[in-house]
Amino acid sequence: MITLHLPCDSLARAVGADQVAEALESEAARRQLPLQIRRTSSRGLYWLEPLLEVDSPQGRLGFGPVGAEDVPGLLDALTGDATHALALGLVEQIPYLKTQQRLLFARAGITRPLSLDDYTAHGGFEGLRQAALLDGDAVVAAVLDSGLRGRGGAAFPAGIKWRTVRQAPAAQKYIVCNADEGDSGTFADRMLMEGDPFLLIEGMIIAGLAVGASKGYIYVRSEYPDAIAALNEAVILAREAGYLDVNGSGVAFELEVRVGAGAYICGEETALLESIEGKRGIVRAKPPLPALEGLFGQPTLVHNVLTLASVPIILAKGAAFYRDFGMGRSLGTLPFQLAGNVRHGGLVERAFGLTLRELVEGYGGGTASGRPLKAAQIGGPLGAWVPPSQFDTPLDYEAFAAMGAMIGHGGVVVADDTLNMASMARFALQFCAEESCGKCTPCRIGSTRGMEVVDRLIASSDSAAREDQAHLLRDLCDTLQYGSLCAMGGMTAYPVASALKHFPADFGLASPEAAQ
Repeated sequence: MITLHLPCDSLARAVGADQVAEALESEAARRQLPLQIRRTSSRGLYWLEPLLEVDSPQGRLGFGPVGAEDVPGLLDALTGDATHALALGLVEQIPYLKTQQRLLFARAGITRPLSLDDYTAHGGFEGLRQAALLDGDAVVAAVLDSGLRGRGGAAFPAGIKWRTVRQAPAAQKYIVCNADEGDSGTFADRMLMEGDPFLLIEGMIIAGLAVGASKGYIYVRSEYPDAIAALNEAVILAREAGYLDVNGSGVAFELEVRVGAGAYICGEETALLESIEGKRGIVRAKPPLPALEGLFGQPTLVHNVLTLASVPIILAKGAAFYRDFGMGRSLGTLPFQLAGNVRHGGLVERAFGLTLRELVEGYGGGTASGRPLKAAQIGGPLGAWVPPSQFDTPLDYEAFAAMGAMIGHGGVVVADDTLNMASMARFALQFCAEESCGKCTPCRIGSTRGMEVVDRLIASSDSAAREDQAHLLRDLCDTLQYGSLCAMGGMTAYPVASALKHFPADFGLASPEAAQ
């Protein structure tokens, strides 16, 4: 029996994984060849998808990217001694994968997403078992001691949130997972929800046990139908297996998947809570904090997918184990996502502290076009544009904040020297204008006025007039950053200000000094 492993990840399917599976089954039947195809999660080596793996005495051997037309030749190679042009050798030894430090994605490409047997065989629910042996204060202390910070962008210490919700007096508390992954160039949440949904569920159960919450919601963007289907099925399987009853402890935890309303602003935690309540997604003023008055006015722990999925690892292996990864106050690992004009796009999970150059040039292999790198945008469509001169900065929350940027959700979009940064600055302002909830003036009005300023700046043929418009645009960025009610307007300043600072020539400004 030949056992093959082929991803059922939505990206792998988009580039032909299902067709490869059909061709394998058809050709094996024609040859009367005993063949088993296991549909696994994706390794995240997206430039090699569909990535086909075959069991061997040495480990899994990889072939990719595989098309349906390659199947006859592949089966010839697998049943004989011939080699194949798509052969990659041992998958675990591929340099892109070998040098990663996978904690969250340790099971990626190995397990079948909806197999409880696969999940538990690879360490699944060990964190929950450990948490069930402790009281809530001890679980909260473990999260606090680990140094885990929110992976949604703000990087707030997770343990402080947990402690606040635990100490809040209320008969009903909630756990809310923000899975509204809407940033350009990000796909880690989707990969984890599609490929390892029990990990997220386990993290939410532990969180409920720790803070005293009996109900949880996973708010998933509507554009992720495969993730929604996987989560719904995984919740049913976990419930039937007794895991939502915390292994028979009598502590019940109800979990529900909610489909997002299609608005980018619902990625902001308070707008998301409004949406779950059935209201229009509009940002709430803070205070009160959601940890004290959140969903339906009750204490609510809100985290994104990667934050909650980190919790089972911390409980299973200990806070000290997790804390040993990273640098400074940026501890643990982060799944960085490489996208845009990059040769080797995909997921790279590494501890904080590697440089952007290692990520973009080392893992990514530079631009797909072969042209010189111009910049990388970190942290989504409202992230700063970082020029190659700053690529040696360690990927650390504080280091990036010091240079006017942020790591955010770990998305990295690469651009070559043909990209015009003035047009990207205008796009950021247009994006803000279209996606703003409209509640605060800086975001609602400032984004529209910003587009007009950029248009005047580009259209002007007078250097003095351009300088005046550039000065006005920088002032507007300050207003957006410090006057907006939430990060939607506040972060719009990042791509605009960074484009002005590092690429003034694209705006028709005379020199870098003119944009200081």
